[in-house]
Amino acid sequence: MEWRPWSGAGGDGWVGERAQASGDTLRSPGEKRVFSRCERHIAILSDSLEELPETDEPVWILGKQYDVQAEKSKLLSDISARLWFTYRRKFSPIGGTGPSSDTGWGCMLRCGQMMLAQALICKHLGRDWCWEKHQEQPEEYHRILKCFLDRKDCCYSIHQMAQMGVGEGKSIGEWFGPNTVAQVLKKLALFDEWNSLAVYVSMDNTVVIEDIKKMCHMCPPNLTHDSLSSSWNGLGWNTSCPGHTSGWRPLLLIVPLRLGINQINPVYVDAFKECFKMPQSLGALGGKPNSAYYFIGFLGDELIYLDPHTTQTFVDSEENGTVDDQSFHCQQSPHRMKILNLDPSVALGFFCKEEEDFDNWCGLVQKEILKPQSLQMFELVQKHPAHWPPFIPPTKPEVTTTGAELIESTNNLFELEEDFEILSM
Repeated sequence: MEWRPWSGAGGDGWVGERAQASGDTLRSPGEKRVFSRCERHIAILSDSLEELPETDEPVWILGKQYDVQAEKSKLLSDISARLWFTYRRKFSPIGGTGPSSDTGWGCMLRCGQMMLAQALICKHLGRDWCWEKHQEQPEEYHRILKCFLDRKDCCYSIHQMAQMGVGEGKSIGEWFGPNTVAQVLKKLALFDEWNSLAVYVSMDNTVVIEDIKKMCHMCPPNLTHDSLSSSWNGLGWNTSCPGHTSGWRPLLLIVPLRLGINQINPVYVDAFKECFKMPQSLGALGGKPNSAYYFIGFLGDELIYLDPHTTQTFVDSEENGTVDDQSFHCQQSPHRMKILNLDPSVALGFFCKEEEDFDNWCGLVQKEILKPQSLQMFELVQKHPAHWPPFIPPTKPEVTTTGAELIESTNNLFELEEDFEILSM
């Protein structure tokens, strides 16, 4: 892997070289020994993680506040309840002949999976739901988990994400950046009829309220007008979409940002931390050169994150439809890093199940992020900018399969956005 400074609006800032030793089928015996030693080293580091310090400062985890001294057990339970996706090995080769492990290149894809999984947990189980080891879990939980298993027929698997990345200019086995992962999730969500998320990825550091409401008030594109009992209001089908009695499709909002040139600018730190306090928070994708993490909160000037850099063996669903989920939850003390050590290329995530949640988020952004006389992380505007191309909500292509065929059929979905990004560079 190599790191190069970011250049151009909307870019990731991450430049990865093809990971030739990314799967068991591609490794020589010598390479396997190297990877084995690395995995053992990671395990040793994980076992010796520093405990959370005794402090009076509050800890914020995805919109919830904790007192370390009085609520430490509750805090650690909340962290371990988050779905934890790591490198895996011995899954079926991607594309039939590609890598059978994502060790060394898939960390940002795993972080994207974790952020999306948190959105689905909030949608189906609620933010207050908590996982307990060896306890029976709700059916929705197992259904969510199966969306991310390392199989080509799972909608958000490493297979689907890596192959969809080809349409974003990334070869299978090449390292992704935060913005690329966001674009991949937006495309894959079009094929997820169960969750029917509206995924909005901001452009040019700007979130447009009008565009989001237009997209979220539209029923899923796979439904026919005959199945609807609502009327068109100029923004979309307003009410009574099956499964969405409020007429609002749950929103996954991703805001890719560049918070500096070679390192994060300290003027953004307070606003960045405020995002983790919002009840709509899904955390942030980011990390350090060559290493991606899923950031879920902060303590003082340290970020708390889940680390995907542990290689585990592929786990499949069982005959009864459940999944042995012990390896999908991190049950160790959380990782921490100084905020100023964060690479400036990040992507914030937010989930708004109802329109009221989005309106509340807009109010919080105006109050806490867009403060007068401060350098703003991003813009929040009411109307679609006149100099931008028209906003056209993405729709599901007419295909019967996903994977390589899906990539070709979706390449034209976002041409207007891609053209705009090129013009902005």
